[in-house]
Amino acid sequence: MNNYFYSCITKKIVVGLFYIFFSNSIMKKLTEREEEVMLALWKLEKAFIKDILPELPQKYHYNTVSTVVRLLETKGFVTHETYGNTHQYSPKISKQDYRSFYMKSASQRFFNNSFKNMLSFFANEEKISPEELEEIMKLIENKKK
Repeated sequence: MNNYFYSCITKKIVVGLFYIFFSNSIMKKLTEREEEVMLALWKLEKAFIKDILPELPQKYHYNTVSTVVRLLETKGFVTHETYGNTHQYSPKISKQDYRSFYMKSASQRFFNNSFKNMLSFFANEEKISPEELEEIMKLIENKKK
């Protein structure tokens, strides 16, 4: 085998180890395509690439989705079981955990870490109705009891 082959393999191992040691412990925001794939995986719970494809809002090539899933696995969002020459993937991070991370991150970046400011934004933009605000107030009151 030539040096180019060993160089490529070494690079993949180093990159993989970097992600394992440094990015698994720190959740990161997903790209739009990664989120689409994760939404499909959360819905399906376990899936082969061929099962994910019809769940996506856009038509992607098999290899594209396969690459995204492998990146998600490297980032710690997905795990797999091997069946012969194929892999069945499943989420490693729950939808609820990612949603919490995402909303906290948005609150920090755009609303000075204030959910009140975030809710006010939606009310001012008329993205939330008075009835929905009333429902939220009831949920808050019930949570206090």
